[in-house]
Amino acid sequence: MKGQDVLPAVHKGLFIGGKWLDAEEQSPVVNPATGETLCTVADGTAADGQAAVAAAVAAQRDWGRTPARERSEVLRRAYEAIIADVERFATLITLEMGKPLAEARGEVRYAAEFFRWFAEEAVRLDGHFGHTPDGASRAMVLSQPVGPCLLITPWNFPLAMGTRKIGPAVAAGCTMVLKPAPQTPLSSLALAQVLTEAGLPDGVLNVVTTNRAAEVVEPMLTGGDIRKLSFTGSTEVGRLLLAQAAKAVVKTSLELGGNAPFLVLADADLDRAVEGAMTAKMRNMGEACTAANRFFVHESVADDFARKLAERMGALTVGPGLDAESQVGPLIDPPSLAKVTALVDDAVSRGARVVVGGTAPDGPGYFYHPTVLVDADPASDLCFTEIFGPVAAIQTFTDVDDAVERANDTEWGLVGYVFTQDIDRAFAVSEALEVGMVGLNAGIVSNPATPFGGVKQSGLGREGGRYGIEEFLEQKLIVMPRR
Repeated sequence: MKGQDVLPAVHKGLFIGGKWLDAEEQSPVVNPATGETLCTVADGTAADGQAAVAAAVAAQRDWGRTPARERSEVLRRAYEAIIADVERFATLITLEMGKPLAEARGEVRYAAEFFRWFAEEAVRLDGHFGHTPDGASRAMVLSQPVGPCLLITPWNFPLAMGTRKIGPAVAAGCTMVLKPAPQTPLSSLALAQVLTEAGLPDGVLNVVTTNRAAEVVEPMLTGGDIRKLSFTGSTEVGRLLLAQAAKAVVKTSLELGGNAPFLVLADADLDRAVEGAMTAKMRNMGEACTAANRFFVHESVADDFARKLAERMGALTVGPGLDAESQVGPLIDPPSLAKVTALVDDAVSRGARVVVGGTAPDGPGYFYHPTVLVDADPASDLCFTEIFGPVAAIQTFTDVDDAVERANDTEWGLVGYVFTQDIDRAFAVSEALEVGMVGLNAGIVSNPATPFGGVKQSGLGREGGRYGIEEFLEQKLIVMPRR
């Protein structure tokens, strides 16, 4: 069955000011499992981007004054609509991004939870009232929406990254322009329709699909009307956007790349560690910023860990996501497949041994077999590059402090994973890792109720939890003398 035959109906135009608009040019959406074009969507221009900003600016005053309960109810209705429509959203995700349908269903539920969480946070925004220390004045601190926002989302979690940004923006009272990744626009377009039906007023959310990001985004950031940028993507692009945002001093949060270390200490429960590794490595075919990238395993348990992990990864079924038997889908596009292939080839040329995988199957589609490498040379390219594929490269260590030092030897610092049964060592290593998040005897850290983000060049700010909404608020001080 071809993807076009089961593609759910969705608007494919620009969504600006509450209206679906056609564009002069179209951009293809490709099914990575087949390499075939699913459909085309509007390829927005810089003028379209400016029109979307204007719509957001026009809607900001009234939306910012909307009672918190009304904003909360919009998010709650949207949450319920997504949960009632899991199969349609999951099919869209699988077709445009490639992840297996079962995993896509998980993303849909995860995405919906951001709306439920921030629906509850919307009515809990507070401020502060008190007296200055000298007793001469009263001081009030108000939390107010930062204003129109530019939200830029990646292709690897096309629905969840949208709701993780839209949810707090709506809750805070901000209007938005959403620019989804060109590879995966369909989930965002379907999401805009859901929010409209949930009662989101015209102009509060605008969606500009485009295959010419540089042309469209820079004038939006530098024009002075956008007051907040929230971006998820590569560190390279994040640096560029940060420089552009500086021109108009735009409040910025960035969730960028990772190079996650996965530490297995000598006393670790190996079965639990392997289970954690399967989650941390193979979620989304390894195409996640939180994916375990560098495996540091104590030499006393390295052989057993590698064997168990290879058995699990080698047993996975590679195939098109809509196939119920598929457990590993394709990579997103030909450059991604070429990158993973080159990284494995480089590691092998430096002495790494392939335990399982190490090759790409014949086409169609952009697949790569789940791969476990042992004896990886620390100088290999994959030790310094975000792999973004189903490849686990194992290095060994004898001293925990040395392993931590090697784990921290990277410009990134998003997440790290630690497996040990020694509670003192567990906290010592967790505290020593230079990351924003730690999975302690756990292979997953993401949850709508907790802060998500990194340190160093993995980004700025946090998403999710009670911290996530603060990124979309400004604090205003009002001081009044006491008489």
